[in-house]
Amino acid sequence: MQLTAPATRRTGIRDADGMAVASFVLGLLGLLVLNVVLGPTAIVLAAVSLWRGTTRRGRAYLGMGLGVADLLVLLAFMQMDSSVSWSF
Repeated sequence: MQLTAPATRRTGIRDADGMAVASFVLGLLGLLVLNVVLGPTAIVLAAVSLWRGTTRRGRAYLGMGLGVADLLVLLAFMQMDSSVSWSF
């Protein structure tokens, strides 16, 4: 006797799909604010979601690309300012 319905989909894939979407959103948001934090976070989330086998591979790749773009924007701002951090 089985009390619960059999799982049709593994929960790991659902978590990986959520991480792919979160990576995309954080990468997009990182272009505007806190790119030093959100860029690497987007890259890590995208890599983990791809490693776990997400079905949203496009969003994971976009999140990874946007995370790299966040770091490139930070590098460009640092080169224009000729400093390691922003001046307030």
